[in-house]
Amino acid sequence: MKILVINGPNLNMLGIREPDHYGKETYSDLCEKIKKHCDSKNIEVVLYQSNHEGDLVDKIQETYGNTDGIVINPGAYTHTSVAILDAVKSVNIPTVEVHISKVYEREDFRQISYIRLACVKTITGHGTDGYLEAIDFLTEGR
Repeated sequence: MKILVINGPNLNMLGIREPDHYGKETYSDLCEKIKKHCDSKNIEVVLYQSNHEGDLVDKIQETYGNTDGIVINPGAYTHTSVAILDAVKSVNIPTVEVHISKVYEREDFRQISYIRLACVKTITGHGTDGYLEAIDFLTEGR
């Protein structure tokens, strides 16, 4: 089983950016948590973060034919990117949308999610543990 975990813009700033919404764990902490979880379950995981929309699209396209599932937190691109939506639709790989904060309790514009249209599940407001829940969902017989 191979899972790609994608993080969009500003997620590299975890622990620094708005800790009231995103917590104090750093991006490095998040990556270590995910690797440890996947290692314990014999899951191959690839971690990727970019602040650039086209790079995220390219990474999604690279998964075609060689990846079993995608966990994605597109950050602000959640609310704006049809390109990322189309990329996920084109590879036809089960994808789970994850958000660390409770987006449904935040600004109105955060209620719009383009990526959700291509996802088999959305996990929001569970902190960084949401990533682990998404991995488990994809690997334990959805």
